[in-house]
Amino acid sequence: MPRKFFQKYLPSHEAIRNNPYIARFGTFFLHPNLWHINRRSVAGGVAAGMFAGLVPGSNPVQFAVAALLAVAFRVNLPVAVAVTLYTNPFTIGPIYVIAYWIGKFLVAGESAPFSHPPGFDWSNLAAWLRALFEWALSLGKPLAVGLVALAVGLAIAGYVVVQLAWRAHVVLAWRRRQRRRAERDSG
Repeated sequence: MPRKFFQKYLPSHEAIRNNPYIARFGTFFLHPNLWHINRRSVAGGVAAGMFAGLVPGSNPVQFAVAALLAVAFRVNLPVAVAVTLYTNPFTIGPIYVIAYWIGKFLVAGESAPFSHPPGFDWSNLAAWLRALFEWALSLGKPLAVGLVALAVGLAIAGYVVVQLAWRAHVVLAWRRRQRRRAERDSG
C-alpha cells in the first residue's frame, strides 16, 4: 500500500531519465534511490523535507535545500521537496514561536523579550513577510538555536514515524495474507 500510494503520484525512473530538464544535470539526479519508493528512501525523504522546511526563506529556497539533502543522502527527492510544504503562511508563526521557546530553554540567559508575531495580511503579503522576517530577527539567538533543534527533532521524528508506520503496514498486510491463505486451505 505505501509503495502503491506513492507510485501513483511519482514519475517512473524512465520518465526521469528521459526528462530534458533533468538531463541537463547529467547523472546528478539519476541515482535510483532518489526516485525509488522503499521504506528507507521515503523515510529519509520525509526527514530531509522536515529539516529543510525550517530553513528560513521562501518555498523555493526550502525546495532547493530539500533537493540538495535528498541528493546528498540518496533519499527520495520528490517526497523531500513535497514535505517542505508543512511550513506555509498559516503555520510559520506558530512554528517559530515553538522554536523560540525551545531555543529559550536550550540557551539559558540569552533571551530576547518575546513579542507576538505580526498578524497575517492577505492584502499586503510582501509587507507581512518583511514584518515576519524582522520579528524573527528580533528574537535573536534563542530563535536560531530553537529552529535548528526543532528542525533536527522533526527530521528524526519524521524518519522514525515513517519507518514504524511502513513496517506496521507491511506486517499487517502479511498477517492478512497469511490469514486468507489459512482460510482458503482449511475451507
